Amino acid sequence: MTTRRFPRRPSPESLVERVDQQRPGDVPGDTVPTGFPSIDRMLGGGLRRRDLVVLGGDIGSGKSALALGLALRIARQGTGVAVFSGEMDEERLMERALAIEGRVAVDEMRGAKLTDQTRAGIGGAAVQLRDLPLTILPLAARDFEESAERLDPLRQLGLVVVDYLQLVPSPRGVARSTQDEDLALVLQRLKALALERRVALVVVSQLPRFDAKRPNARPALDDFGHLGAIKQHADVVLGIYREDMYNPGYGVEGATELIVLKNRNGPTGFVDLYFYRRWMRFEDMLDPDR
Repeated sequence: MTTRRFPRRPSPESLVERVDQQRPGDVPGDTVPTGFPSIDRMLGGGLRRRDLVVLGGDIGSGKSALALGLALRIARQGTGVAVFSGEMDEERLMERALAIEGRVAVDEMRGAKLTDQTRAGIGGAAVQLRDLPLTILPLAARDFEESAERLDPLRQLGLVVVDYLQLVPSPRGVARSTQDEDLALVLQRLKALALERRVALVVVSQLPRFDAKRPNARPALDDFGHLGAIKQHADVVLGIYREDMYNPGYGVEGATELIVLKNRNGPTGFVDLYFYRRWMRFEDMLDPDR
């Protein structure tokens, strides 16, 4: 009979020692900076390993674009990133990544409408993307476990992105039930995967209970539905809100609130981003990219 070895539990003394050794401004070792300064300030330095982060928004709000933008910025820092895509294959996703990094519209690339400037931007972006520790994986599989096993060959991972929750296959050996019950179980498995792989896991989600006609169209925790499973299992819940989607002509087109609806280990609130829709690119409103 073999004895299973469990990792040694950290002692309170070791945690205090780690805090004492940390200097002001240092990023904790279990934290993955997002590359968006305002988000990192709000979340205490960035995303934490072993956390399940749910990112939701209305249709067309840019939630998949933001998730990919996070993946690219984190990979640019040398941290390994895996992106599970349920809607686009690797070629389409890399095409979108080129648009984000090269600041060029996808239809301009596909229609050969590039100027000398945009062509140079695409060329530089292609060189950057070639060397990034970024892996794109298909989400479709017979079951959840088959999808998760695709992470086995990857090393030095800090972030896993799943796009999106409603396309994640059900766990193996589980009898089919209602969609809400299935997704509640999937969320449990995603949280377990974040713990097992010691990664920050960001999963994009639709908002099945969202009503765009209500007076305040900002996402709320109850909009995520799924029997309250996201409230229960997610460590951080983020919602995207763009005023121009609901009140055209009011506010600044592209101005985006990224709302921290739940933060198990820190404050809630919001940060200001800007969405360049043509490029599918988000930037920090207070600390824009140069």
